[in-house]
Parts: sequence; C-alpha cells; structure tokens
Amino acid sequence: MERTKQQPEQMSLPRPATVLGIAGCSGSGKTTLARELARELEATLFPLDLYYRNLSQFPLNAREMQNFDHPESLESELFIEHIRELGEGRAIQRPVYDFSRHTRVGGKFETVEPAPFLIVEGILALHYEELWPLYDFSVYVDAPNEICLNRRIYRDMRERGRTEESVRAQFDATARPMAEQYVLPSQVRATITVSGAEALDWSIERVLRGLRDRGLLR
Repeated sequence: MERTKQQPEQMSLPRPATVLGIAGCSGSGKTTLARELARELEATLFPLDLYYRNLSQFPLNAREMQNFDHPESLESELFIEHIRELGEGRAIQRPVYDFSRHTRVGGKFETVEPAPFLIVEGILALHYEELWPLYDFSVYVDAPNEICLNRRIYRDMRERGRTEESVRAQFDATARPMAEQYVLPSQVRATITVSGAEALDWSIERVLRGLRDRGLLR
C-alpha cells in the first residue's frame, strides 16, 4: 500500500505589533497615559528611560552631574533595535537600570515579550529619526512648565531617591533647556496632541478614537 506523503508543518511566523509612540516633556503626564493605554490595550510598555547609558566608570558625584535630558544620554542604538524586534513579534532582553546610582545592574536583564500593541514612551520618543517609520500612531502630551516641574519633583523624590533641591536644580539647568531644544520641536511629528493638564479619560478616549479611525483598533 502506498503511504500518504506527510505535509511539512507550517512554520508559525511572529505577528507584527501596532507600535505607538508617546512623547512630551518630563512631568507632562505621558507616563500615566502610556500606562493606562497599556492596560486598556493589553500592550507591552516600553519606557525609553530604562535605556540610560551605564555611568559606572564615573564616581557617583560625577554621575549626578550628567545631562540626563540630552538625546545622547540614552543608548538609542540599543532601544531602536529592541523596538524593531518587539514590533516584529520577537522577545527581547532589556537591561535593568538603577536610577539611584545611575548605573546598569551588571548581568541582570528583563525579558520583554511582544504583544499586539507596543507603546514606546519617553520625552524623546518622537525625536530620533530612526524611530519615525516604526510608529503606526504617535501622541504628544502637552502641559505647562509648572505642572511638569511639580510632577517631576514628586516622582524623583519617591521613585529615584532624589531631593527636591536637586530636582529643581536639574530642571533649570538641563530639563527645561533640553525640552526647548529637543522635546517641544518633536510635537510636529505626533499624529495627535493631547493635554496633560486635562482629564486622563479624555486623553485616552482621543487616542482610542484615533486608532479606530485609522483601522488600528476594532
């Protein structure tokens, strides 16, 4: 009896993700918006500030004097590669960063799994030219300086072991000038702009409506 020839197994290819970029000045509310959207969309959240360059070669007091709001403070080569990988449906090994010491934790990585939606969040998320073609949709969160400063003080004191004095000094020395030079101009590349001073629910609804209008969300 002639045997039936078995068909080769179909290879399962990774599914591409819908990639959202969310930018805005530090303290504008972009992180809160990104987290809520990640829950709403069951998305992978990708904060760019986990990709600060490792400063372990410098003494601690010298690390604290670095300009953390400049585009060169982030290892853009690595996070662009990781965003591309996640966008194509592949998991990545993300470095772990210690904000209190401005160093990466040696030998420690976090596995980040792909999901149907990938949300890239950071003050410079719309700055790097290599990222623009990777986004399917992008959001700029706008908020007044005073609101941004107060939120940054609260966050850095609670989450990053900073003092209010150091946060204010850094805001005046680097955060505000860098925002004017690199962050504010990136607003023109956003699909939509939302207000970080208004109700969060309204901003979420605007983003979801924008995704539906472009056929990115059912």
